Amino acid sequence: MTVARKPSLWASALLIGALAATTFAASPVQAADPSQGGAKWCQGVRIRFFVGGDPGDAFASIVYKGAQQAEADFGPKVEYVFSGWQTEKMLAQLRDAIASKPDGIAMMGHAGDDAIMPLAEQAAKAGIIMMYQNVDVPKVRAKFGGGYVGANLYPQGRALGEEAIRTLGLKKGDTALVFGAWGQPGRYIREQGTTDALIKAGMKVITVAGQPAAATDPGLLIPQITGAFGKNPEIKLIVYSGGQTLGAAPTYMRAINKKPGEVFNIGFDTSPAIIDAFDKGFVQLTSDQQPFLQGYVPIQSICLTKKFGFAPMNVDTGAGFVNAQNYKSVADLAKKGLR
Repeated sequence: MTVARKPSLWASALLIGALAATTFAASPVQAADPSQGGAKWCQGVRIRFFVGGDPGDAFASIVYKGAQQAEADFGPKVEYVFSGWQTEKMLAQLRDAIASKPDGIAMMGHAGDDAIMPLAEQAAKAGIIMMYQNVDVPKVRAKFGGGYVGANLYPQGRALGEEAIRTLGLKKGDTALVFGAWGQPGRYIREQGTTDALIKAGMKVITVAGQPAAATDPGLLIPQITGAFGKNPEIKLIVYSGGQTLGAAPTYMRAINKKPGEVFNIGFDTSPAIIDAFDKGFVQLTSDQQPFLQGYVPIQSICLTKKFGFAPMNVDTGAGFVNAQNYKSVADLAKKGLR
């Protein structure tokens, strides 16, 4: 499988570190040797896992499959939490998770450092192992420990913008529309990286605050896109903040009467819908952050910490670019819900 690689600043997937402010002792329970093929060496460990979106969500469903695979491979008892990408709901669910006193919690970091910090302190005092996925909370991890599994957001976003400039023939003076969680601190780091790259290249950038609910119902963006083109018909590029909306690019383009390639559509992730949009010529570029690993590795890490006292893992899941030239190499895996 060939995937275009990102710049060396962040291109290596699976960089495992030992950044932990809190040290967890190995479980006194006799653990099976993980080197023995079929042994469920993490049996007896209880984990609360945050999937992020809703069941069936194009991104969350891949995270979920990764977590389920880790549960099957290692044998812990995992309870899954679906949040619809709503940060307040995630925080309420985290409070409930801490109160249930599991051995470990794998938490989406979307609520940000400030909101999660007091809850992370409670978890640390309770001896709960914490992992974070998809959105990093570096201040929380520096103070209370925990690992992170996900893309290095700002470099990922900046690299996407630079790759679009390099490969799509965009030039100084062209206009881009960038969706993101603008106005929500810590939630638009990746989109800011893309915006900075486009502005540096001399492009005009229009930022639009996307709706979290669009992850479940991408059609919610249609009025925003038609409205943006009504005011700025010269828009040449649209940057989507998630794979759910990038996969709906054909619908959006038909809503504004654009043929494939008349407007470039780029963003993040892969999915069956995105592969179909590549096939039809509506999507030109996406940055793959391998959500399966964002499900699998946090559970693996919690098990290793609980059973053997290893430091939490830190893994950059950013794999590289998928474009019109190489998308068929990941198509089968995407259609199976694994990429």
